[in-house]
Amino acid sequence: MSPGSLALALAATFFGAALYVNLVEQPARLALDDEAILNEWTPSDRRGVALMAGLSLLSAALGLVAYFASQDVRWAIGALIVILAWPYTFFAMAPLNNQILTLAPRDIGAVRALVRQWGLLEYGQTAIGLAASLVYLWAL
Repeated sequence: MSPGSLALALAATFFGAALYVNLVEQPARLALDDEAILNEWTPSDRRGVALMAGLSLLSAALGLVAYFASQDVRWAIGALIVILAWPYTFFAMAPLNNQILTLAPRDIGAVRALVRQWGLLEYGQTAIGLAASLVYLWAL
């Protein structure tokens, strides 16, 4: 498999994972009671961040390899788009995420509203994955 094909596969996996969170995990999470949401959040968050960060980084690196091998700027654009997941996560999602992680037991009533807001921000990750996949597909 070429670096470009692998970059596309990883960007599509990133997109699929983000879409899964939006359509499956988030609705299931919100069906739980407030305490269960908070108990589920920490392990799910750690694993999800690691997965999404790794997929984004590997896809961007392979996109750049494809760019340097072919000199086709579309690979570099796709790499730039998919790596934008990092600053988006850090600046848009992490503050809300940290708020959820540090909720005190007496503030547990706020968890549902915060998790709903976080779910809306997750759509940004889905859009990033879709955009990168489409650009990579165009380059392929």
